[in-house]
Amino acid sequence: MHYVAHLCKDKKLKNLLQWQPAFQLKQRRDIHLYLCASIMSQQLSVKVADIIYKRFLNLYGTKKPGALQISQTPFDVLRSIGLSAAKTGYVLNVATFAIEQGITTRMLSQMDNEEVIAYITQIKGVGRWTAEMLLMFALGREDVFSADDLGIQTAMRHLYKLDNTDKKKFRRQILSISEKWAPYRTFACMHLWAWKDIKEEI
Repeated sequence: MHYVAHLCKDKKLKNLLQWQPAFQLKQRRDIHLYLCASIMSQQLSVKVADIIYKRFLNLYGTKKPGALQISQTPFDVLRSIGLSAAKTGYVLNVATFAIEQGITTRMLSQMDNEEVIAYITQIKGVGRWTAEMLLMFALGREDVFSADDLGIQTAMRHLYKLDNTDKKKFRRQILSISEKWAPYRTFACMHLWAWKDIKEEI
């Protein structure tokens, strides 16, 4: 893939890339649904999050719901699929924002990364991390680094033998390392996540 040679300049990362398959990014059209799913999955295991999201989709039959349809869903009905009151409110916030302000792929594609983050985080319940994941996995942006992602932090701490006792110093260190990966930081993150998951299984 186009990014491999560049990331292999980092010797530590090169060891991961040599045995991992290359990754690809895709754009999604249903940004409102991506954000709803992200909110639902927060602080849950992948398995539980998948179950709740399937229950959510089942509320609307065979078609994926539009923002208007979600906004018209009674609060108690959304809560009944296993969402907390806070998450239910945040899902409805996303739907309302999508209707009133717009969050289409076309609209967001005209913004740079920081503009997208600033725009999306206006929605109560959507933080910077969620916006960064949206940039990577819904908008297909190649150069996003999520410094506050615990998986990325854990992987980099082990791979680069870093001490995270001083949180600010640790954050500066991982940001400095990640700058060398530009303009393909998203792919570096994907390889770090994959390596961490495999490492935990061993």
